[in-house]
Amino acid sequence: MAYRDSTDRDRPQRHGSSLYAEVTDRIIAQLEEGTLPWVRPWDSGTAALGLPRNAGTGRRYSGINVLILWHRLFEQGFGSQRWLTYRQAQALGGNVRKGEQGTTVCYADRFTPKDRNDAPSGPDGEPRKIAFLKRFTVFNLDQCEGLDEAEADPATTWNKALIVPRAQALITATGADFRVGGAEAYYAPQDDYIRVPRPEHYYEPINWYRTALHELGHWTGHISRLDRLPDSGFGSPAYAREELVAEMSSAFLCAELRIVPTVRHADYLGAWLAVLRKDSRAIFRAASQASKAADYLLAFAGDEGGDHVRS
Repeated sequence: MAYRDSTDRDRPQRHGSSLYAEVTDRIIAQLEEGTLPWVRPWDSGTAALGLPRNAGTGRRYSGINVLILWHRLFEQGFGSQRWLTYRQAQALGGNVRKGEQGTTVCYADRFTPKDRNDAPSGPDGEPRKIAFLKRFTVFNLDQCEGLDEAEADPATTWNKALIVPRAQALITATGADFRVGGAEAYYAPQDDYIRVPRPEHYYEPINWYRTALHELGHWTGHISRLDRLPDSGFGSPAYAREELVAEMSSAFLCAELRIVPTVRHADYLGAWLAVLRKDSRAIFRAASQASKAADYLLAFAGDEGGDHVRS
């Protein structure tokens, strides 16, 4: 991943194609090594569990930006999940320390070409908007000074007496049809229900919640919710992409609920690699859909902190 010095300030840059390739190539390399970028070694880190947030607005980053910022977080050993632009640091009364390297995040936007004659047309004959990515440079709070009054991240806690009720409350609030029992965990889209084995069947009880959150990720894709589920079945590229979305949405939810994310379906690793090698934008779309799924579920708990800096 390319980083830029603080001299770039907050200037957006529109090199979408190279950003797609940079991020995808890095994630492919990690997957080839057996490392899933949405499952990080939280026990060896210094930052609190959770999704990265903007230190100026308090809102969550989403989509591919979660993977970008988590990668930088663990690469540099930062102790904060709070990020902000150069100008935001100044607005808060501090500044970025000289020589610090920023991290590139992005959000998608669309524009209509000024030359309407050359613009691609939509079904109604009107010029069609063209999608592109804007880049921005952000810095971790650890890279700044003079921000002592900025809200700090809470200390990481592993208190399962707290995290399990929180996860259970979210699951209950969704109103999803959960059927507990049997030997396999799955979501049945035609009948719109989730099947999960009994908790005592899991070696670690917390894995029941990790599994339930994964299946809830699929549940959000129902036509009556986010309308995302593929028509094709097991073994197809579309099915692999949906599993990728559910894996990441579960990891995002776990982190926000203070549950250490783990791999639920590593057997799809080869299929995910095939998808990413074929399409450099696939991980961007999957991460975006995963964030939408996580935000959809977190809203049941009254938590609507998705950021405008998104993929």
